[in-house]
Amino acid sequence: MTHLCLVASPYEVYFVFGQVLFWGLRDLKRVQLISVDRPRVDVEIAGRSVSSCVISNYKKNPNFAEPVRFIEDVDLPEVEYWCPPISITVVDCRAFGRSVLVGTHIISNISKFMFRPADKSKTYTGIREQQHRAAYAAAIAAKEDTVLTVDPVQTQQPNGAAGAVKIEIQEEDKRINEEEEDPLDETTLDWWSKYFASLETLNEEKQKQDDEAQQQQDLFSEEEKSGATSGDEKQFNNKTKSMESAATLTYFGQTITKKHETKDNKVTKKLLRGAVGAVRQAKKSLATPAKRKKQNKLPIDELKIYDNELENASDFSGFNDLLHSFNLYRGKRDDHADDITDQKRIVGMFKGAFKIYRYPLPHYIEQPDPQYGMFKGLPSNEPIHVLVRVYVIRATDLHPTDPNGKADPYVVISLGNNKVNDKENYISKQLNPTFGKTFDFEATFPMESILTVQIFDWDLLSADDLIGETKIDLENRFYSKHRSLCGIAEKYAIFGYNQWRDPMKPSQILQKLCKDHKLEGPNFMPGRVKVGTKTFTGPVELEDENGHKKPTDEHVALVALRHWDEIPKVGCKLVPEHVETRSLFSSDKPGIEQGRVELWVDMFPMDMPLPGPPVDVSPRKPKNFQLRVIIWNTDDVLLQDDDFFTGEKASDIYVKGWLLGDDKQETDIHYRSLTGEGNFNWRFIYPFDYLVAEEKIVVSKKESIFSWDESEFKIPPRLNLQVWDADHFSADDFLGAVVLHLI
Repeated sequence: MTHLCLVASPYEVYFVFGQVLFWGLRDLKRVQLISVDRPRVDVEIAGRSVSSCVISNYKKNPNFAEPVRFIEDVDLPEVEYWCPPISITVVDCRAFGRSVLVGTHIISNISKFMFRPADKSKTYTGIREQQHRAAYAAAIAAKEDTVLTVDPVQTQQPNGAAGAVKIEIQEEDKRINEEEEDPLDETTLDWWSKYFASLETLNEEKQKQDDEAQQQQDLFSEEEKSGATSGDEKQFNNKTKSMESAATLTYFGQTITKKHETKDNKVTKKLLRGAVGAVRQAKKSLATPAKRKKQNKLPIDELKIYDNELENASDFSGFNDLLHSFNLYRGKRDDHADDITDQKRIVGMFKGAFKIYRYPLPHYIEQPDPQYGMFKGLPSNEPIHVLVRVYVIRATDLHPTDPNGKADPYVVISLGNNKVNDKENYISKQLNPTFGKTFDFEATFPMESILTVQIFDWDLLSADDLIGETKIDLENRFYSKHRSLCGIAEKYAIFGYNQWRDPMKPSQILQKLCKDHKLEGPNFMPGRVKVGTKTFTGPVELEDENGHKKPTDEHVALVALRHWDEIPKVGCKLVPEHVETRSLFSSDKPGIEQGRVELWVDMFPMDMPLPGPPVDVSPRKPKNFQLRVIIWNTDDVLLQDDDFFTGEKASDIYVKGWLLGDDKQETDIHYRSLTGEGNFNWRFIYPFDYLVAEEKIVVSKKESIFSWDESEFKIPPRLNLQVWDADHFSADDFLGAVVLHLI
């Protein structure tokens, strides 16, 4: 007998409306030995296709004249994972109606291009939750450090519940005897002061994350060790099916009775949760008391140091909010191929975007534009002239290329046909060089939009070796809503080391953003600014170089820009003043990092007011110092020699000292000391070059007689002193030593 089970198919079909943004094509390679001149892009999804217009002259302008096209009545399944892929095909339209295939790209997962309108019932709730989270975070940040005191005293609770743990939270008293710091002299500060302060903050954040992870791991380990349940707890576990059963839990000697979710016992359950949280917080605060002591830092304005590429930061999502980059492939893919081997098949890049949504949209959602659809506010894709300013700060962990395990690195930067070779300023024998260079380029987007930063190794006789390179797509950054043109500084100043470098003031940037997103405002009031429904507050006075103060709206405008992500619907994180860290790769060793380079890029449209001079990021020059050491006397020195006639113990004492290693100096000799006392009144003088910010002594010398030039070393300032016994016919005897750390 056969049974048939009829199951409804989940492959339910619904109609969607699709929009394709045809922005442009980049880096197309030759096809059949002929360069591509009149390309066209065809997009196909679920049997429906749409074609772009033909680019009339690819070399002159690789962007499409009509960027937005529509696809109507596309049948897609309800489950997004079952949706068919999007096929992108690029062809070159040649003479006599011939079309030659240039390359293809397949998008297998289209879920990231699906537009899902928010539920109307959850819209208000989401806004309120976001406001509560922001208010809670601000309260926590403003709150001073607290001390949790656990008082193991039993108190009588309702319904006969056992005494719960009493928790008292007291504000930590400020230390009265705290050492007063010298006032900060801003005239001595420069960009490197800001950089080192930010680097210290980054290291503190990493250390804090490591400590929290370690504390969580220790806490879980303790919970696992104390996981053995008592007899009462086992009885509670066996009676979970009964609603009248109760359990007795013990925490640090305190007994708390918990009953099942009855109305009269909710108070006891809350007390239990509070007790557990207090105990955990007390463990964290008592685990490492030395680390809770915060060192007083100088009030230096900081910037954001990203430990990875800027486009890989979680706040910016690869700068793909407007444009996506799709690599075009040609030829058959091998079965065992990976992303690295597929690089050889890339013949170009298509830039565009997709919007797929059900039509019609709900009435409470803003309806698409008849011409541009969901791509409202689309900027013009006509060629634009841009001033690109590249700051290369330093490189770290470079791969050695010389036989001595070192490298002589220098920077080569190219943007389009413009190339700058800084070979003459190579740094000898360094794997962690500090470049401190600034390069300016005048480029035209989109023809010149890929910035390439290369690090080469200088060689005397052979050709220079490429250590590694990194590439930055400036076009995606330029058109991104995160405004990566010039980073938003932490504070606004018109002079000093933190001088505002954007040609547009904060108030002008805020007005432009409100105009672009059709927001009400900004409405400035003394110390306040209102943008849409949000109000921001800030300082009202601006100080000039002479110390005079005048009212301004720039501070509150800057506060609004730094909190632009709090604006409902249109808000996003704006790129702050930063330094990004990019990995270097070489085609000879694909997929293996060859080092890292720290840099940042500013872009300024040429049709707007040009910026001022670039920030001075040249490496700091060490200052000349002189260390003077007075050797007065020695006491209780070991007596090493025996007198030939009397047999008495004696030593011929002298002191040797050095600071850099090759600057040894010696005192005169105190002969025949019978008590270990030596009197000298001798002075050592050590001249040296010192970097105050890094707290290092800079030494420049040749490593060997065969070295072509001098190498620079940085060593900690340490004074080495030794006491010796002088001998005439044998080697001097070592008696003792001391190392003095000078900081």
